[in-house]
Amino acid sequence: MPENSNHMTDQPVNVEKIKQILDANNGARIRTWLNICARCGLCAESCFFYLAKDKDPKLSPAYKFKTTLGEMYKKKGNVDREFLEKCYEIVWGECTTCKRCSMYCPFGIDIATMISTARTVCWSQGIFPEGLARTLTNYRKTGNQMGTSEEDFVETCEWMAEEFEDEVKGITIPIDKPGVKYMYTVNPREPVYYPQDLGMAAQIFTVAGEDWTMPSSGWDCTNLPMFAGDRALAGKVVNNMYKKALELGVEKILITECGHAYRSAAFEGPYLAGYADGKPPVEIVHSVQLLYEYLRDGRISIDPDKRIEEPVTYQDPCNVSRNGGLWEEGRKIVEYLAKDFRDMSPNREHNHCCGGGGGFIPMGSEFKSRRMVSGKVKAEQIKATGAKIVITPCHNCFDQITDLNEEYELGVKVASLKELICEEMIIPDHLKPE
Repeated sequence: MPENSNHMTDQPVNVEKIKQILDANNGARIRTWLNICARCGLCAESCFFYLAKDKDPKLSPAYKFKTTLGEMYKKKGNVDREFLEKCYEIVWGECTTCKRCSMYCPFGIDIATMISTARTVCWSQGIFPEGLARTLTNYRKTGNQMGTSEEDFVETCEWMAEEFEDEVKGITIPIDKPGVKYMYTVNPREPVYYPQDLGMAAQIFTVAGEDWTMPSSGWDCTNLPMFAGDRALAGKVVNNMYKKALELGVEKILITECGHAYRSAAFEGPYLAGYADGKPPVEIVHSVQLLYEYLRDGRISIDPDKRIEEPVTYQDPCNVSRNGGLWEEGRKIVEYLAKDFRDMSPNREHNHCCGGGGGFIPMGSEFKSRRMVSGKVKAEQIKATGAKIVITPCHNCFDQITDLNEEYELGVKVASLKELICEEMIIPDHLKPE
């Protein structure tokens, strides 16, 4: 049986449901992708799973989609549970849907989209990781993956505003303030495990003189149902955020340092939420973009005496850089913060996935061994730079590299952009606590 998965082994496969999903996705794109693959193998070298596991041909992206979604279409949905459980091992255990392989396919086949469709089929039959299942229950009950109540969230914001009064005078975390420029949304890991992140963001916004608010609901910008295969819930989750932004009349939705949240809110979420034109109802901005603009425009200044002396490198989150287009902005921020920047090779949109995306982190401890093995590629990249600090604007990257640091004895510190900016920025005189 698949490890850490939900099972309904006593129930027959609902072939009609599978056919409905396949028919709904049987557009020209997927038909073309399934037929046009020439098995050239160019996608194989692009996949960190393939590279980390002795170049096993079964870990080639082409093999993955051919033996999962390809077989589902070939058999017209007439598959058994044993087949679906084999698919489970591939679509969740051997792919993070990072989309790097599509860059190297001569036909531009979007393998991540096909893997996601195969996940939806498996989900419809009760076959999906238990760790993701728990978060889906929380999303349904509370609107966020951690199951945090509105009262606890607001209290955490108030607590962090008080905690950071000694750092920046007059700091506040406004809740549900209408008509502001930015509605700031976060990964629930922040209020639950890293509440200081809320305080650091408030520091930065206060120094920059930003017009912002945090919503009391719709504040979770993550979308794990998107990775679990539950498209209906994925649409509801992103709609919670859109509707709150529209209700408050804000100009833009600001996404915290999280990769897949940006991908969901800006690119895939609109379709999931029913916006046929693929455009969100409110403009989406990622923190990397805004933090760079603050530094570029002088709204935040870095103390030159506090710039990092140690060598640093930058981890490109797949969904911020490759799939979000913000690889240069991230590096420009690092140039403000550090004197000795050493890029990984390859880098920017070609950088490898860290191995923590696609739902891998919340899948839980049963999947950790897989993360550590496949993360060998990222560990080797980091080690080759000689860096002592790895900067990354993504919680999954942060957690994965923290684990890789221990597993491969990299001897590095993992840091977020907010953390370093707060350590190095100049507090204007009028905002210095008395």
